[in-house]
Amino acid sequence: MLMIPNRSLEVLRAIVEDYIASNQPVGSKSLLDRHPLGVSAATIRNDMALLEEEDLITAPHTSSGRIPTEKGYRLFVDKLGEIKPLSHSERSAIETFLDGATDLDEIVERTARSLSALTNTLALVQYPTLGNAKVRHVELIPIAELRLVVMLISERGRVQQVQVELSAPAEIDLVTELRGRLNGMLVGANYTDVKIILDKLPAEFAPSRRDFVGRVVSQLQSLVDANREERLVLSGTANLAKHDEDFGGELSSVLEAIEEQVVMLRLMQEMQTDQYGVGLKIGSELGVAGVQHAAMMAIGYENSGTELAKIGVLGPTRMNYSGNIASVRAVAKYLSNVLEANS
Repeated sequence: MLMIPNRSLEVLRAIVEDYIASNQPVGSKSLLDRHPLGVSAATIRNDMALLEEEDLITAPHTSSGRIPTEKGYRLFVDKLGEIKPLSHSERSAIETFLDGATDLDEIVERTARSLSALTNTLALVQYPTLGNAKVRHVELIPIAELRLVVMLISERGRVQQVQVELSAPAEIDLVTELRGRLNGMLVGANYTDVKIILDKLPAEFAPSRRDFVGRVVSQLQSLVDANREERLVLSGTANLAKHDEDFGGELSSVLEAIEEQVVMLRLMQEMQTDQYGVGLKIGSELGVAGVQHAAMMAIGYENSGTELAKIGVLGPTRMNYSGNIASVRAVAKYLSNVLEANS
Protein backbone atom coordinates (compact mmCIF):
# COMPACT_ATOMS: atom_id res chain seq x y z
CA MET A 1 0.00 0.00 0.00
CA LEU A 2 1.30 3.43 -0.96
CA MET A 3 2.37 5.67 1.91
CA ILE A 4 2.18 9.12 0.37
CA PRO A 5 2.36 12.18 2.65
CA ASN A 6 -0.84 14.22 2.83
CA ARG A 7 0.82 17.27 1.25
CA SER A 8 1.98 15.17 -1.69
CA LEU A 9 -1.56 13.82 -2.06
CA GLU A 10 -2.81 17.41 -2.22
CA VAL A 11 -0.29 18.08 -4.98
CA LEU A 12 -1.48 14.98 -6.84
CA ARG A 13 -5.09 16.08 -6.46
CA ALA A 14 -4.21 19.51 -7.86
CA ILE A 15 -2.30 18.01 -10.81
CA VAL A 16 -5.16 15.67 -11.72
CA GLU A 17 -7.82 18.37 -11.41
CA ASP A 18 -5.80 20.85 -13.49
CA TYR A 19 -4.96 18.27 -16.15
CA ILE A 20 -8.60 17.15 -16.42
CA ALA A 21 -9.67 20.78 -16.78
CA SER A 22 -6.95 21.99 -19.19
CA ASN A 23 -5.63 18.87 -20.98
CA GLN A 24 -2.16 20.41 -20.56
CA PRO A 25 0.82 19.08 -18.55
CA VAL A 26 0.95 20.74 -15.15
CA GLY A 27 4.08 22.43 -13.78
CA SER A 28 5.02 23.58 -10.28
CA LYS A 29 4.56 27.26 -11.12
CA SER A 30 1.00 26.79 -12.35
CA LEU A 31 0.20 24.73 -9.26
CA LEU A 32 1.34 27.59 -7.01
CA ASP A 33 -0.63 30.10 -9.07
CA ARG A 34 -3.90 28.12 -8.98
CA HIS A 35 -3.87 26.35 -5.61
CA PRO A 36 -3.31 27.59 -2.02
CA LEU A 37 -0.78 24.89 -1.17
CA GLY A 38 1.09 27.11 1.27
CA VAL A 39 4.61 25.92 0.39
CA SER A 40 7.48 27.05 -1.83
CA ALA A 41 8.08 26.10 -5.45
CA ALA A 42 11.04 23.98 -4.35
CA THR A 43 8.84 22.01 -1.97
CA ILE A 44 6.27 21.46 -4.73
CA ARG A 45 9.02 20.20 -7.02
CA ASN A 46 10.15 17.77 -4.32
CA ASP A 47 6.56 16.50 -3.95
CA MET A 48 6.28 16.09 -7.70
CA ALA A 49 9.54 14.16 -7.75
CA LEU A 50 8.14 11.79 -5.11
CA LEU A 51 4.92 11.35 -7.06
CA GLU A 52 6.89 10.62 -10.21
CA GLU A 53 9.08 8.13 -8.36
CA GLU A 54 5.91 6.33 -7.22
CA ASP A 55 4.66 6.25 -10.85
CA LEU A 56 1.69 8.49 -10.02
CA ILE A 57 2.63 11.21 -12.51
CA THR A 58 4.85 11.27 -15.57
CA ALA A 59 6.37 13.67 -18.08
CA PRO A 60 4.67 13.13 -21.48
CA HIS A 61 7.68 14.63 -23.31
CA THR A 62 10.48 17.07 -22.60
CA SER A 63 8.00 19.55 -21.13
CA SER A 64 8.51 20.50 -17.51
CA GLY A 65 4.86 19.70 -16.82
CA ARG A 66 3.50 16.40 -15.56
CA ILE A 67 0.32 14.39 -16.20
CA PRO A 68 -1.33 11.66 -14.10
CA THR A 69 -0.65 8.00 -14.79
CA GLU A 70 -3.29 5.29 -14.52
CA LYS A 71 -1.99 4.63 -11.01
CA GLY A 72 -2.27 8.34 -10.25
CA TYR A 73 -5.88 8.48 -11.42
CA ARG A 74 -6.72 5.46 -9.26
CA LEU A 75 -5.21 7.01 -6.12
CA PHE A 76 -6.91 10.32 -6.91
CA VAL A 77 -10.31 8.60 -7.15
CA ASP A 78 -9.74 6.52 -4.03
CA LYS A 79 -8.99 9.74 -2.11
CA LEU A 80 -11.73 11.90 -3.64
CA GLY A 81 -13.59 12.29 -0.37
CA GLU A 82 -17.04 13.79 -0.60
CA ILE A 83 -18.73 13.77 -4.02
CA LYS A 84 -20.28 17.12 -4.87
CA PRO A 85 -24.01 16.64 -5.64
CA LEU A 86 -25.49 17.75 -8.94
CA SER A 87 -26.70 21.31 -9.27
CA HIS A 88 -30.40 22.16 -9.37
CA SER A 89 -30.19 22.79 -13.13
CA GLU A 90 -28.54 19.41 -13.73
CA ARG A 91 -31.22 17.62 -11.71
CA SER A 92 -33.92 19.53 -13.57
CA ALA A 93 -32.36 18.43 -16.86
CA ILE A 94 -32.64 14.78 -15.81
CA GLU A 95 -36.27 15.25 -14.80
CA THR A 96 -37.03 16.96 -18.11
CA PHE A 97 -35.44 14.12 -20.09
CA LEU A 98 -37.41 11.42 -18.27
CA ASP A 99 -40.67 13.30 -17.71
CA GLY A 100 -43.64 11.69 -19.46
CA ALA A 101 -41.84 8.50 -20.50
CA THR A 102 -43.91 5.41 -19.65
CA ASP A 103 -42.86 2.71 -22.12
CA LEU A 104 -39.70 0.88 -20.99
CA ASP A 105 -37.98 1.29 -24.37
CA GLU A 106 -38.56 5.05 -24.28
CA ILE A 107 -37.47 5.28 -20.64
CA VAL A 108 -34.21 3.45 -21.36
CA GLU A 109 -33.48 5.52 -24.48
CA ARG A 110 -34.14 8.80 -22.69
CA THR A 111 -32.03 7.72 -19.73
CA ALA A 112 -29.06 6.99 -21.99
CA ARG A 113 -29.37 10.35 -23.75
CA SER A 114 -29.68 12.18 -20.43
CA LEU A 115 -26.60 10.55 -18.93
CA SER A 116 -24.54 11.09 -22.07
CA ALA A 117 -25.46 14.78 -22.16
CA LEU A 118 -24.62 15.24 -18.47
CA THR A 119 -21.22 13.52 -18.61
CA ASN A 120 -20.07 14.17 -22.19
CA THR A 121 -19.15 10.48 -22.37
CA LEU A 122 -20.64 7.30 -23.79
CA ALA A 123 -23.65 6.27 -21.69
CA LEU A 124 -24.65 2.62 -21.33
CA VAL A 125 -28.01 1.44 -20.01
CA GLN A 126 -28.62 -2.29 -19.60
CA TYR A 127 -32.14 -3.58 -20.13
CA PRO A 128 -33.69 -5.42 -17.17
CA THR A 129 -33.07 -9.15 -17.46
CA LEU A 130 -35.80 -11.58 -18.46
CA GLY A 131 -35.69 -13.43 -15.16
CA ASN A 132 -37.04 -10.37 -13.32
CA ALA A 133 -39.76 -9.43 -15.84
CA LYS A 134 -43.44 -10.14 -15.20
CA VAL A 135 -46.54 -9.85 -17.39
CA ARG A 136 -48.88 -6.92 -16.72
CA HIS A 137 -51.30 -7.34 -19.66
CA VAL A 138 -51.82 -9.07 -23.01
CA GLU A 139 -53.90 -7.34 -25.68
CA LEU A 140 -55.28 -8.72 -28.97
CA ILE A 141 -56.35 -6.12 -31.53
CA PRO A 142 -57.88 -7.10 -34.93
CA ILE A 143 -56.67 -4.57 -37.52
CA ALA A 144 -57.82 -6.29 -40.72
CA GLU A 145 -59.83 -9.32 -41.76
CA LEU A 146 -56.74 -11.56 -41.75
CA ARG A 147 -54.46 -9.62 -39.44
CA LEU A 148 -54.23 -9.22 -35.67
CA VAL A 149 -51.86 -7.31 -33.38
CA VAL A 150 -50.59 -9.15 -30.30
CA MET A 151 -49.38 -6.75 -27.60
CA LEU A 152 -47.37 -7.75 -24.51
CA ILE A 153 -46.96 -5.26 -21.64
CA SER A 154 -44.57 -5.94 -18.76
CA GLU A 155 -44.94 -4.76 -15.17
CA ARG A 156 -42.06 -2.37 -15.86
CA GLY A 157 -44.02 -0.75 -18.65
CA ARG A 158 -42.25 -2.22 -21.65
CA VAL A 159 -44.69 -2.53 -24.57
CA GLN A 160 -43.95 -5.02 -27.34
CA GLN A 161 -46.18 -5.88 -30.26
CA VAL A 162 -46.22 -8.05 -33.34
CA GLN A 163 -48.66 -8.58 -36.22
CA VAL A 164 -50.12 -12.04 -36.76
CA GLU A 165 -51.19 -13.18 -40.24
CA LEU A 166 -54.33 -15.33 -40.00
CA SER A 167 -55.45 -18.19 -42.26
CA ALA A 168 -59.12 -17.26 -41.79
CA PRO A 169 -61.03 -14.27 -40.40
CA ALA A 170 -60.98 -14.15 -36.61
CA GLU A 171 -64.29 -14.46 -34.82
CA ILE A 172 -64.83 -11.61 -32.38
CA ASP A 173 -66.03 -13.93 -29.64
CA LEU A 174 -62.90 -16.06 -30.06
CA VAL A 175 -60.63 -13.00 -29.83
CA THR A 176 -62.48 -11.92 -26.68
CA GLU A 177 -62.30 -15.39 -25.13
CA LEU A 178 -58.59 -15.84 -25.92
CA ARG A 179 -57.75 -12.39 -24.60
CA GLY A 180 -59.47 -13.22 -21.33
CA ARG A 181 -57.82 -16.63 -21.08
CA LEU A 182 -54.35 -15.24 -21.76
CA ASN A 183 -54.66 -12.50 -19.16
CA GLY A 184 -56.14 -14.88 -16.64
CA MET A 185 -53.20 -17.24 -17.09
CA LEU A 186 -50.33 -14.79 -17.51
CA VAL A 187 -50.90 -11.58 -15.52
CA GLY A 188 -48.25 -11.51 -12.77
CA ALA A 189 -46.37 -14.48 -14.25
CA ASN A 190 -42.61 -14.38 -14.86
CA TYR A 191 -41.60 -14.20 -18.50
CA THR A 192 -39.52 -17.33 -17.91
CA ASP A 193 -42.72 -19.28 -17.15
CA VAL A 194 -44.81 -18.12 -20.13
CA LYS A 195 -43.84 -21.00 -22.43
CA ILE A 196 -44.75 -23.67 -19.85
CA ILE A 197 -48.04 -21.94 -18.98
CA LEU A 198 -49.17 -21.65 -22.61
CA ASP A 199 -47.76 -24.93 -23.90
CA LYS A 200 -51.09 -26.82 -23.92
CA LEU A 201 -53.47 -23.90 -24.40
CA PRO A 202 -54.27 -24.51 -28.13
CA ALA A 203 -55.35 -28.08 -27.34
CA GLU A 204 -58.01 -26.71 -24.97
CA PHE A 205 -59.89 -25.12 -27.88
CA ALA A 206 -62.06 -26.76 -30.50
CA PRO A 207 -60.10 -28.16 -33.49
CA SER A 208 -61.49 -25.46 -35.80
CA ARG A 209 -60.05 -22.76 -33.53
CA ARG A 210 -56.66 -24.26 -32.74
CA ASP A 211 -54.87 -22.76 -35.74
CA PHE A 212 -55.81 -19.25 -34.65
CA VAL A 213 -54.91 -19.87 -31.01
CA GLY A 214 -51.63 -21.54 -32.00
CA ARG A 215 -50.60 -18.58 -34.17
CA VAL A 216 -51.31 -16.09 -31.37
CA VAL A 217 -49.50 -18.17 -28.75
CA SER A 218 -46.50 -18.63 -31.05
CA GLN A 219 -46.17 -14.89 -31.68
CA LEU A 220 -46.69 -14.08 -28.00
CA GLN A 221 -43.84 -16.46 -27.14
CA SER A 222 -41.65 -14.72 -29.76
CA LEU A 223 -42.20 -11.42 -27.93
CA VAL A 224 -41.15 -13.05 -24.67
CA ASP A 225 -38.09 -14.62 -26.31
CA ALA A 226 -37.02 -11.20 -27.60
CA ASN A 227 -36.29 -10.31 -23.97
CA ARG A 228 -33.91 -13.22 -23.46
CA GLU A 229 -30.95 -11.57 -25.16
CA GLU A 230 -29.23 -9.17 -22.79
CA ARG A 231 -29.19 -5.75 -24.38
CA LEU A 232 -27.48 -2.42 -23.92
CA VAL A 233 -28.65 0.94 -25.13
CA LEU A 234 -25.77 3.28 -25.94
CA SER A 235 -25.77 7.03 -26.39
CA GLY A 236 -22.94 9.49 -27.02
CA THR A 237 -20.49 7.59 -29.23
CA ALA A 238 -19.73 10.92 -30.88
CA ASN A 239 -18.51 12.18 -27.48
CA LEU A 240 -15.68 9.64 -27.62
CA ALA A 241 -14.55 10.93 -31.02
CA LYS A 242 -14.30 14.43 -29.54
CA HIS A 243 -11.73 13.04 -27.08
CA ASP A 244 -9.72 11.12 -29.66
CA GLU A 245 -6.36 12.43 -28.42
CA ASP A 246 -7.21 11.48 -24.82
CA PHE A 247 -7.36 7.83 -25.82
CA GLY A 248 -3.69 7.82 -26.84
CA GLY A 249 -4.32 6.33 -30.27
CA GLU A 250 -6.63 3.64 -28.84
CA LEU A 251 -9.98 5.03 -30.00
CA SER A 252 -10.42 2.35 -32.67
CA SER A 253 -9.83 -0.37 -30.06
CA VAL A 254 -12.35 1.30 -27.73
CA LEU A 255 -14.95 1.48 -30.52
CA GLU A 256 -14.37 -2.16 -31.39
CA ALA A 257 -14.95 -3.14 -27.76
CA ILE A 258 -18.17 -1.11 -27.71
CA GLU A 259 -19.45 -2.95 -30.79
CA GLU A 260 -19.09 -6.21 -28.86
CA GLN A 261 -22.00 -5.75 -26.47
CA VAL A 262 -21.05 -8.96 -24.69
CA VAL A 263 -17.78 -7.26 -23.67
CA MET A 264 -19.59 -4.20 -22.34
CA LEU A 265 -22.16 -6.33 -20.52
CA ARG A 266 -19.39 -8.40 -18.92
CA LEU A 267 -17.58 -5.29 -17.75
CA MET A 268 -20.75 -3.84 -16.23
CA GLN A 269 -21.63 -7.08 -14.48
CA GLU A 270 -18.12 -7.34 -13.02
CA MET A 271 -18.27 -3.89 -11.46
CA GLN A 272 -18.01 -3.96 -7.67
CA THR A 273 -19.33 -0.89 -5.89
CA ASP A 274 -16.79 1.25 -4.03
CA GLN A 275 -17.14 3.76 -1.23
CA TYR A 276 -19.04 6.09 -3.57
CA GLY A 277 -21.68 3.49 -4.44
CA VAL A 278 -20.46 2.93 -8.00
CA GLY A 279 -18.17 0.43 -9.68
CA LEU A 280 -15.16 1.98 -11.40
CA LYS A 281 -12.38 0.55 -13.55
CA ILE A 282 -9.51 2.62 -14.92
CA GLY A 283 -7.20 1.75 -17.81
CA SER A 284 -5.77 -1.76 -17.60
CA GLU A 285 -8.28 -2.63 -14.84
CA LEU A 286 -10.83 -3.01 -17.65
CA GLY A 287 -8.97 -6.03 -18.98
CA VAL A 288 -9.69 -5.11 -22.61
CA ALA A 289 -6.84 -5.80 -25.03
CA GLY A 290 -5.34 -2.64 -26.50
CA VAL A 291 -7.23 -0.32 -24.14
CA GLN A 292 -5.18 1.50 -21.48
CA HIS A 293 -6.59 5.03 -21.64
CA ALA A 294 -10.29 4.43 -20.96
CA ALA A 295 -12.31 4.38 -17.75
CA MET A 296 -15.75 2.98 -17.03
CA MET A 297 -18.12 3.33 -14.10
CA ALA A 298 -21.48 1.67 -13.43
CA ILE A 299 -24.20 1.38 -10.79
CA GLY A 300 -27.34 -0.70 -10.45
CA TYR A 301 -30.86 0.69 -10.81
CA GLU A 302 -33.85 -0.75 -8.97
CA ASN A 303 -37.56 -1.28 -8.78
CA SER A 304 -39.08 -1.69 -5.31
CA GLY A 305 -35.66 -2.36 -3.80
CA THR A 306 -34.64 -5.09 -6.27
CA GLU A 307 -31.73 -4.38 -8.63
CA LEU A 308 -32.88 -4.82 -12.22
CA ALA A 309 -29.76 -4.06 -14.24
CA LYS A 310 -26.95 -1.50 -14.49
CA ILE A 311 -26.31 1.94 -15.92
CA GLY A 312 -22.92 3.50 -16.56
CA VAL A 313 -20.55 5.61 -18.63
CA LEU A 314 -17.34 5.03 -20.55
CA GLY A 315 -14.82 7.70 -21.45
CA PRO A 316 -11.11 8.53 -21.42
CA THR A 317 -9.08 8.25 -18.21
CA ARG A 318 -8.97 12.06 -18.33
CA MET A 319 -12.57 12.43 -17.22
CA ASN A 320 -14.38 14.37 -14.54
CA TYR A 321 -14.56 11.52 -12.02
CA SER A 322 -16.36 13.38 -9.25
CA GLY A 323 -18.93 14.92 -11.59
CA ASN A 324 -19.51 11.67 -13.46
CA ILE A 325 -19.94 9.65 -10.26
CA ALA A 326 -22.55 12.16 -9.09
CA SER A 327 -24.31 12.04 -12.49
CA VAL A 328 -24.39 8.25 -12.72
CA ARG A 329 -25.76 7.98 -9.18
CA ALA A 330 -28.40 10.65 -9.77
CA VAL A 331 -29.61 9.28 -13.12
CA ALA A 332 -29.80 5.75 -11.67
CA LYS A 333 -31.92 7.09 -8.82
CA TYR A 334 -34.28 8.94 -11.16
CA LEU A 335 -34.55 5.86 -13.40
CA SER A 336 -35.43 3.71 -10.39
CA ASN A 337 -38.09 6.23 -9.32
CA VAL A 338 -39.64 6.34 -12.81
CA LEU A 339 -39.79 2.55 -13.08
CA GLU A 340 -41.35 2.24 -9.63
CA ALA A 341 -43.93 4.92 -10.47
CA ASN A 342 -44.88 3.02 -13.65
CA SER A 343 -45.00 -0.43 -12.07
